[in-house]
Amino acid sequence: MSKRKNFTVAIFGSARIRKDSAIYREIRDLAAMISAAGMSIVTGGGPGLMSAATEGHYYGRRCKNAKSIGLRIRLPFEEKEAFHLDIKKEFKRFSNRLDAFMRHSNVVVVAPGGIGTLLEFTYTWQLLQVKHISNIPIILLGRMWFDFVKWVKKWPLKHKLIDPEDVELLFLAKDIHEAFSIIKKSYELYEKKREVRMSKLHEIRKNSPRKLV
Repeated sequence: MSKRKNFTVAIFGSARIRKDSAIYREIRDLAAMISAAGMSIVTGGGPGLMSAATEGHYYGRRCKNAKSIGLRIRLPFEEKEAFHLDIKKEFKRFSNRLDAFMRHSNVVVVAPGGIGTLLEFTYTWQLLQVKHISNIPIILLGRMWFDFVKWVKKWPLKHKLIDPEDVELLFLAKDIHEAFSIIKKSYELYEKKREVRMSKLHEIRKNSPRKLV
């Protein structure tokens, strides 16, 4: 029997953020809250906000099932590894790495970042739009994303290049407490659905004429 997949939060964000910045501390605190609640995280496994997330997750951990996963990418320059990783995987191609993020993630938090963060965010958004994945909230954390959503409404949405339903896939959070509230609700829904699935499976097994074990 395969092991149960732990609820996992993807945290995307800049590798350029320094440890003495406010957003570094906020992401570290958010990851500690996620870890204390028994959830895993998955990041790009590099420096900056990725390291902030893994650091917070490590120190906030209360449950051995809560893991920190790093999906690293080979780059032409050496990139420092994140603070603490329980599971490490390395990829040559961004496309393969992005798909791995999707396999792991139940929620996506998009912190401030640059081109790499935009790539990860828009890839997730695209897959949700075309229903290649489902039930993965995208949480845009911080003021920079409020301006982005304003731009989306002013241009692509206003000119009917996207649908209103596409914008509704995004959740804006002004701080980590709003972000964690959305994560917690998603986690509770995930656990409730799991309990329903397990209950149905138990009934099927109970009423089955052929026992597997």
